[in-house]
Amino acid sequence: MITHPFTKINLGLDVLCKREDGFHDIETVFVPYHEISDTLEIVRADDGSASVTSLSERYSASRGQIVQAVSDDARVMITVAKGDGVDWNPMEDLTVRAFRLLEKDFDIGPVKIFLEKTSPVGAGLGGGSSDASFALKMFDDIFSLHLDLGTLSGYAARLGSDCAFFFHDRPMSGKGRGEILSEYELPDGFHDNYEIKVVVPDGVSVSTADAYKGIVPHRPSTPLLSRLAMPVETWKDHIVNAFEATVFKKYPVLAEVKRSLYDTGAVYASMSGSGSAFFAIYRK
Repeated sequence: MITHPFTKINLGLDVLCKREDGFHDIETVFVPYHEISDTLEIVRADDGSASVTSLSERYSASRGQIVQAVSDDARVMITVAKGDGVDWNPMEDLTVRAFRLLEKDFDIGPVKIFLEKTSPVGAGLGGGSSDASFALKMFDDIFSLHLDLGTLSGYAARLGSDCAFFFHDRPMSGKGRGEILSEYELPDGFHDNYEIKVVVPDGVSVSTADAYKGIVPHRPSTPLLSRLAMPVETWKDHIVNAFEATVFKKYPVLAEVKRSLYDTGAVYASMSGSGSAFFAIYRK
């Protein structure tokens, strides 16, 4: 089974308060972005792969572009390919963690995972979270677990605050840690009148933990969804990503990236998630 986990952007991101469990309550709107996606294949351990040959032809093991690992219990084999190198332990990949969550509760067999990472790491686009959620759904399908959306979302929330969003290929408002989701409609005529472009700065990767350091939670007087109901051309004066304040201090070059997007005619530009990627909205 092969899928293409998509990425996301955040229309606004307010950090409202710190919770007793150490997490923060946020408010945001997640919007799917399909121009950047990964390729994920998962098969039973005794099945053949459609991906392994093409990955071996396009990526070099000697340059660290393709890495393979097998778990000590031989229940998971994972192959990860990434053009600029795989710099994490494949056994700690969220797709493996998704498998480990399900095997605790269900009688599922060993698997082989093949992941081609084309979404950037540490960019705030949710590529790893998307991989995890797609993996959960694929395990559900492969082993005929027949899990409903609520159950899958519960597992996803244990893997990451934004993971559950990727079960929805449409805009969703997110509250709580980001896992409390509700349907959201973009303004009438948005897709007819505007287009979204994502920019990923070279050489800058931002960890979510670092982004939260020094952030001052704030509950705006006007809720995010009310501000998003304003005309799109006014968003730049009302819609913010709270992480920009802390991330720009550490990476001033990112502030320059945002300014450059407005210089190219964007009606709205913002960092996505905890960065470092940006998106710009242009009138068609």
